[in-house]
Amino acid sequence: MKKLFLICCLFVGLTTAGFSQPKSGPPSDPVQKAKGLQKELKLSDDQTSKIAAIYKESAEKFDKIKTADNGNTNKMLVDVGPLRKATIKKIKSILTAGQVAKYDALLKENKNASLNGGWSDGWG
Repeated sequence: MKKLFLICCLFVGLTTAGFSQPKSGPPSDPVQKAKGLQKELKLSDDQTSKIAAIYKESAEKFDKIKTADNGNTNKMLVDVGPLRKATIKKIKSILTAGQVAKYDALLKENKNASLNGGWSDGWG
């Protein structure tokens, strides 16, 4: 009886530990995000490196906003809006007309995926 109880406890513990692992979301590394966008939009290597730099700059600015707002989500949402728009504008300036159309579709598709979700953000 003790062995059965021990096995059940072990099973419950392992199951709980398995579900507690973080889910993998969009990549947070600027280079990986740019490479993901490269696959989606068929970007050149030059475009990809420029977009990676934009993502890196945006992520740094986001971290400053997060620190300044002390993690206050409501304030961050307001303060991040202009950064998000600027990031999208910079990315679009690098893309061709056809790529902009596909990028707009990605933005629309991922608009409600998460708080800062998808290809539109410059942070992870």
